[in-house]
Amino acid sequence: MKTQNMKIYRIIAVASAAAFIALSSIAQANAAERKDSGKKVRLKTENALLKAELDSLKAEILKYQEELRRTDSIANELLNYYEGGQEDTETAEIIYTAEVSDSLLNIWYAQKLVSEESLDMEGMDTLSFSSDVPDSVYIQRINQMNSFITLPYNDIVKNYIIRYSEKMPATMGKILGLSEYYMPIFQETFDRYGLPEELKAMAVIESALNPLAVSRAGAKGMWQFMYQTAKMYGLHIDSFVDERLDPVKSADAAARYLQDAYEIFGDWNLAIASYNCGAGNVNKAIRRSGSRKFWDLWPFLPRETRGYGPAFVGALYTLKFHKEHGIKPETIQMPPVVDTFHINKMLHLKQVSELTGAPLEELKNLNPQYKHEIIPGNEREYILRIPYTYSGAFIDCEDSLYTHKADIYFNPTTIKKIKDGGDGERIVYRVKNGDYLGRIATKYRVSVNQIKRWNNLKSNNIRVGQRLIIYRGGKAPAASSQKPAAGTQSTSEANPAAKSSAPKAPIQTSSDGEYTIYTVKSGDSFYSIAKNYPGVSAQNIMDFNGIDSSKIRPGMKIKIPSKM
Repeated sequence: MKTQNMKIYRIIAVASAAAFIALSSIAQANAAERKDSGKKVRLKTENALLKAELDSLKAEILKYQEELRRTDSIANELLNYYEGGQEDTETAEIIYTAEVSDSLLNIWYAQKLVSEESLDMEGMDTLSFSSDVPDSVYIQRINQMNSFITLPYNDIVKNYIIRYSEKMPATMGKILGLSEYYMPIFQETFDRYGLPEELKAMAVIESALNPLAVSRAGAKGMWQFMYQTAKMYGLHIDSFVDERLDPVKSADAAARYLQDAYEIFGDWNLAIASYNCGAGNVNKAIRRSGSRKFWDLWPFLPRETRGYGPAFVGALYTLKFHKEHGIKPETIQMPPVVDTFHINKMLHLKQVSELTGAPLEELKNLNPQYKHEIIPGNEREYILRIPYTYSGAFIDCEDSLYTHKADIYFNPTTIKKIKDGGDGERIVYRVKNGDYLGRIATKYRVSVNQIKRWNNLKSNNIRVGQRLIIYRGGKAPAASSQKPAAGTQSTSEANPAAKSSAPKAPIQTSSDGEYTIYTVKSGDSFYSIAKNYPGVSAQNIMDFNGIDSSKIRPGMKIKIPSKM
């Protein structure tokens, strides 16, 4: 593979040199033309021939670059880096700011939030925890783990061990409960690729085992893939499906990424770091430090990644020794055994639920990749996972399953709206030389005005290197264009009467109709918020704002519609 890639590199170099020669020839020809106007016709012909040859050489360069991208993941990254890139992904150089840094704790799977334990990863370098457990015990336990991956111990690692094992017991209880279902999937996947099973702890750091997790940078799923990297590793994304949210397929993609990273660095700690910040940033740290040892290059890594390696040790330690710290797995309603079916027709999860009796919520939990609860099996084959206890019922009613209420669930207007809406992917686009708003808008099927509104641009002027927020297809999270009014006051869960009398913000109007602005509080869910507004359901609120339950967070301003 390396020999083949070197050959491709040489071809690109030769083609680039030929292109330079062709450009030089054109320049010389133009100079000659100015000196001797009598040769004008002949020189125009030669210029046209040289331009055609140059275009041909450019096509060859592009062809070999694409070949290199397909066969060598690090080459793909370096090409993106040196060409300036089109989209920021975790495999490109990322500017680590509060806006784009992933926090460890996301909106909880099963819609449970432990707000008092939400310690942002970025703030860990300013915190120092203490514990009654002596260092010697931590060291002994780490040695007992007999990890294939080297697990260091120092004050930084200790801080993360205490964080996971002592400072967030409720959170870890949920993670441990989810682990009983997801960890066997990860272990089987990593074993298939011959990778250390300890890598499973990365999913705890990335998403707290939340398959619907979405970072502020736009990474999605349990393994937090950015759009471009997900595509590169074969995950399918369209208006109906986002396989980054599929725990099985995303774990497989993560395994292949880590396999590639290990082949590049030959060290698991560096491979793990590259998963967080990209191989390019790890290579930079190696060059600056002059070393390939993780703790030597640690000060040269992006700020968030410096905590990623120690967090990995802390999460892995707690998965192993949670009992010693009195942490018990929470009971999570996930079926112990799951069956899979291949779907080749349009199928709605509600059709399956209504005819088989399988709870809709369980079907959604097992199949989070279907964004609208629709499996578009008429376009390609997809997998449906259902609890094993309902497999017989599925087989018995399969003949009538696809036609059950099909005119309702597959209404042409609804299907067209989904297709035309784009996938709503949040992209951080870096402006390149020659870009203008109209060109960018066409590429992502949005309008110039939308780009200007999302980025608070006062004019159409943009500059090379500028970063723009874009929602692919124009399907952006809803936001009021008016100044938000003050949100309602939080009320006690133990006092329903207090909830019903919660003060309401002034009613406002938009093209969507009348609505009230509400500021989300810690512990809120769409269900609890809806209780404050008679005649409005949680689903009404989600539909009105164009968001789902994974997007709600404290401080967010959401619109509460008038009675639906």
